[in-house]
Amino acid sequence: MREYIVQKGDTLHRVASVFKLSTDTLMADNPWTAAQPYLICGQVLYIRPSMDRKYVIQPAEHARQIAKQFGIKLDELRQANPELAEHDFVEGKKIIIPENHLNQIVRLRGEYGYEDLREDLAALAQRYPFIEVGSIGTSVMGKDIPYVRIGRGPLKIHANASVHANEWLTTPCLLRFVERYAQGVDSTNGDKGGEHHDKGEGQSEAPPWIYGVTPQTWLYRTSLWVVPMVNPDGVELVQQGVLPSHPLYHDLRKWNEGRADYRGWKANIRGVDLNDQFPAYWEEEVRRRGKTSPSRRDYAGPAPLSEPEAKALVDLTEREQFDMVLSIHSQGQEIYWNYRDLEPKESRDWASRLAAATGYRAVKLGGSDAGYKDWFIQQFGKPGFTVEVGLGVNPLPMRDYDDIAAEVGMLMAAVLSW
Repeated sequence: MREYIVQKGDTLHRVASVFKLSTDTLMADNPWTAAQPYLICGQVLYIRPSMDRKYVIQPAEHARQIAKQFGIKLDELRQANPELAEHDFVEGKKIIIPENHLNQIVRLRGEYGYEDLREDLAALAQRYPFIEVGSIGTSVMGKDIPYVRIGRGPLKIHANASVHANEWLTTPCLLRFVERYAQGVDSTNGDKGGEHHDKGEGQSEAPPWIYGVTPQTWLYRTSLWVVPMVNPDGVELVQQGVLPSHPLYHDLRKWNEGRADYRGWKANIRGVDLNDQFPAYWEEEVRRRGKTSPSRRDYAGPAPLSEPEAKALVDLTEREQFDMVLSIHSQGQEIYWNYRDLEPKESRDWASRLAAATGYRAVKLGGSDAGYKDWFIQQFGKPGFTVEVGLGVNPLPMRDYDDIAAEVGMLMAAVLSW
């Protein structure tokens, strides 16, 4: 076995992904990892040789056929087998089949974190010039809170994710839809649709779109503003824990009731629940929650919009005057569409449409205030939704990613088909 020294930002899932191992295999070779919630910089992991997919070439097969069969590009197959020339792909030869990502940018490489988001947004903007990427503000710890915009139409729609720290799986689910949308626009190569990019062999074609609407139609009817990770500090805390060198280390341990494991943490880095931060009967929510000091969840803060993440979201919303908003949370497979009977009459019908697209339940919710959706409905009188994706316990398991991403895609396709 080889040795690997843990670096900042490493987790078991991320290291396993890099070395093409299962997490269970990595833990079996390093049993002490089961006794601590996070890896610590400087620790040594023992890494066994990777378990690449192997394939034995069948009679009359050639490299191009094999690549097509596994849904990969011919160049990817060659790169995975650099010792083989084209004529060496012969019957009986054992070859390596690389992972099939269908030329996707957005994918899980272990837990999806802030650095993954930054890298993927930069790659999306480079590949698809019609995508705009920027920042709506900064977090408590000074991290940019990125946004991505696609489309220039008159209908303005906003979606956000990872408001709660341990709901980080919502970020790649929402961002995968953005990528598929961009792929669809790019593949049509319409008169007004961005630059054309040649599709290599094995790259996926334009994905199917519900309601018979093409992405090009969306592009010129709507402007979609996505804030995929509202709470980057909290996400990092959940995924990586905190070291004694962190300026809030002792406070965080106290707010987390002495736990070293932060996977149950919902709040931002100051122990404020960002979805209880908005000026919509905020005082009522404070009384209902009963939390008067920072905590891993349910503390609404010392005042509405005391946290820069919530303030940045409000500033964006007031500046752009969105026609509809969605806040993607987990879990429950439910869609909340009302707020104190202030919602417009079309909200119920929209909730039914979104429920039909996803298989979720449309729920008229009472006894809840101070959420982003609540504030938006109260402030603008337009449709706003909180969508609880997936089922289980947060953080949702990564094995559910593909299914939940597909559901989020159907949800967003229904919204953009307005």
